[in-house]
Amino acid sequence: MQGPRMRRVNEAIREVLSEALVSGLKDPRIGFVTVVSVETAPDLRSAKVYVSILGDERQQEDTLTGLSHSHGYLQSLIAGQLELKRTPRLTFVLDESIERGMRIERLLKELGREE
Repeated sequence: MQGPRMRRVNEAIREVLSEALVSGLKDPRIGFVTVVSVETAPDLRSAKVYVSILGDERQQEDTLTGLSHSHGYLQSLIAGQLELKRTPRLTFVLDESIERGMRIERLLKELGREE
């Protein structure tokens, strides 16, 4: 369970990354991405960044590759904007919960039509 401090750190990192993605990274592989959440280790050495990516499987893979290659730049943004003891190493993870939710909703609608 996370304490209030770690929740604030996670939210601050999420905001910095979201702003960086909106203002646009130069990597052409990076498509339409939303930062869903961030889970930072208590020692601030690493952070998992959960992202939702619009597109097919190939576009999602390309975007994750582009984000991974941009991690140094993104970490420098975090270091410059947040006063943290350490700047966590970023790992980007595809969050499929939105897609899963849409699939469940679609299945429930189909079930409703069958009855």
